[in-house]
Amino acid sequence: MTNSLETNSASAAPTQHVLIVTAVDAEKEAVLRGLGDQAAGFDVIAAGVGPASAAAGTAAALAFASAAAGANALAQGSAAPTEPDAAQASAASSRPGPLAGTGLTPAYTLVVSAGIGGGFPGRADVGSLVVADAMVAADLGSQTPDGFLSVDELGFGSSRVAADTELAARLRHELQRAGLAVSGGTAVTVSTATGTAETAAELLRRVPDAAAEGMEGFGVATAAQQFGVPALELRAISNAVGPRDRDAWRIKDALDALQTASSILREVLTS
Repeated sequence: MTNSLETNSASAAPTQHVLIVTAVDAEKEAVLRGLGDQAAGFDVIAAGVGPASAAAGTAAALAFASAAAGANALAQGSAAPTEPDAAQASAASSRPGPLAGTGLTPAYTLVVSAGIGGGFPGRADVGSLVVADAMVAADLGSQTPDGFLSVDELGFGSSRVAADTELAARLRHELQRAGLAVSGGTAVTVSTATGTAETAAELLRRVPDAAAEGMEGFGVATAAQQFGVPALELRAISNAVGPRDRDAWRIKDALDALQTASSILREVLTS
């Protein structure tokens, strides 16, 4: 089973080499069960809970894999890049982030933030799936006397990372073909999980097309963006966003849905 970064990075890279980032081991294990025995080309890590841990873990995995792939190429006598490799290196060097100017190219073709999370009622029911069109840090900004201002409105950057549009649409289509309930829309990332109707309403005011809530997607997507790698977010809905009611949560059902979706994710990315 392919879940060792060191092993995969040191071997010949497949056409698709995908990093899947979860928060906790239960999510990681569900993804691995879905990938099954044909998980070549996938690495799955549990980076921790929250956007900071998710971003740090994703960036570390991306940096390690890129460095390992470069070292492996040198060990195989590829010190002088071929013409296509040189073009790839030039493109990577023009991107923002840790690879700029290093001559290294990303070792992954896609990063996926995957896990369970909350669904906004009427948009993503408990037990369903969300494949996001974008990942938004919904609480990244400032409180003012007139209300919340996003980091975008403050002029300090962006709280939004777009998903890979084509892959997101393809994955939703294949999940629907498999008879699974799936939605699009935006996945909001928060540092504090919503526990009141008031907070849920405020999130929808800030992000009108919000479908799912998680705590890692924006962190994962930001790290991927820094390395010039496209990103997706896949959420299996375990609870409704709103008043906190642990008795109504369906964590096992959500993990089962995540497992099923992961088997289809493999089919979409390797077809």
